[in-house]
Amino acid sequence: MAVDYGGAVADGRVKSGRVCRDERVRVKLLQAAGVGVKFAIHPVAGRMPGHMNVLLAEAGVPYDIIFDMEDINAEFANTDVALVIGANDVVNPAARTDKSSPIYGMPILDADQAHQVYVVKRGQGKGYSGVENLLFFNENCSMVYGDAQAVLTQMVQAVKDLGA
Repeated sequence: MAVDYGGAVADGRVKSGRVCRDERVRVKLLQAAGVGVKFAIHPVAGRMPGHMNVLLAEAGVPYDIIFDMEDINAEFANTDVALVIGANDVVNPAARTDKSSPIYGMPILDADQAHQVYVVKRGQGKGYSGVENLLFFNENCSMVYGDAQAVLTQMVQAVKDLGA
């Protein structure tokens, strides 16, 4: 899972503590279903560097499944499913490929290299940079619009229903 502050905000107000507490429960449910779970955190995710790490740690998400970008990027190519929650610019392949982009050269989470990517967003808006996210148009990417809490609850239930 690649999480960003956008995944912790809904309806214009901060719900980050609640979302992260629910994340711990979701992790346990997914692990019980045999799903390997890791959190990929970009260094600038959140409202300040380290913000998402703190929120996840406070919520009780085990430290051993929270990874910084440089420690997890190589794993995306061997990942079956990358679940991107509320992130935009920090997973945009334009940072690697589009020299005319204002985000060109910015290190990103390589979520686009996973076999399948699901992006959970509240709407079709662009990230902070205002740049269209090329990931959203990749064949291996599916967009899931809605409140992150509701969407993630439904996704976890679907995994449980599959008996995975």
